[in-house]
Amino acid sequence: MATLSLNCEISDIAYYLPSMVIDNAELASRYNGWDENKIFEKTGIRKRHVVNSNEHVSDLAVNAALNLFKKGYINPVEIETLVLCTQTPDYALPGSSYIVHERLGLSKKCITFDFNQGCTGFVYGLFIVGNMIHSGCLKNALLITSETYSRWYHTLDKSVTTIFGDGAAAIYIRSTKDTHGIGPFIFGTDGKGFKNLTVPYSGSHKSSHKNDELKEFIDESGNVRTLANLFMNGPELFRFAISTVPSMVENLLSISKESIEKIDKFVFHQANSYMLKNIQKILDIPDHKMIYEIENVGNTVSASIPIALKSAYDKGNISVGDKLLLAGFGVGYSWAGTILTWNPEVLRA
Repeated sequence: MATLSLNCEISDIAYYLPSMVIDNAELASRYNGWDENKIFEKTGIRKRHVVNSNEHVSDLAVNAALNLFKKGYINPVEIETLVLCTQTPDYALPGSSYIVHERLGLSKKCITFDFNQGCTGFVYGLFIVGNMIHSGCLKNALLITSETYSRWYHTLDKSVTTIFGDGAAAIYIRSTKDTHGIGPFIFGTDGKGFKNLTVPYSGSHKSSHKNDELKEFIDESGNVRTLANLFMNGPELFRFAISTVPSMVENLLSISKESIEKIDKFVFHQANSYMLKNIQKILDIPDHKMIYEIENVGNTVSASIPIALKSAYDKGNISVGDKLLLAGFGVGYSWAGTILTWNPEVLRA
């Protein structure tokens, strides 16, 4: 828990989605007994964007940043820090942020690094670069969240193909003397849940398995995968979210001396609409205060909150001056939340 409000602000957000789209009709054709309406009812998602064989996390990250730069008021060479959050890097090493740094032509003085955080990555990223700015060691930072979960899943595993989409968001954060800032923050971890969203045959564990353990198998729900594919225990993740997120939100409101009535919009990690609607019901959040931006992009993991912020703002569902509560939760298990005011300088035309 961090009660400090950081002297920084989100100055702009842009995002990028791969051009390849998988809609519910295509997925329904893969699975007996499923139709596109059933998929939408279960997930709140109609389509999701996925990378092709030649696209990688760095490509999405660069395109998101270029969408940010094309407005013309951010000079890339003046960026002092580049922080990239991803769980699907281009290589085991080096970090993908170095590839992005080179392609964007950033200064050689620019602090650059990756971190692996997943569904809470955006809030963690705000905390990391926010503290760097708050300390006075730099004035601005480029935070990028970029994910390609489709690289990991088996195309016949409906538990993940119906949920996850690929995408990236680029967020420009700068120092401010505004008394609002960003914060307080709240965090939590329960590592015993790590096996409920994982790629078992990956990292150093890849060398400990025999080739015959990479054979396809079918689980009790009819999903096909290998140990090298993404595994998600949906029921356990649902139980985790329902038992954790409402109390996190209540604690964050308490330490910030706020209330649901005083928060204009709640922007949660866009896991799936069924989960979010249950959390909304427990907290008794009015419909007009909940942001749902998952229907046409799916769950983009660490990129989901910034994509939701930008999409909702573009549609007029978030207004300048709104007080927002952001909450991420998922893989790990991990959870994180913060409060900020949608500053008048945000998202210039």
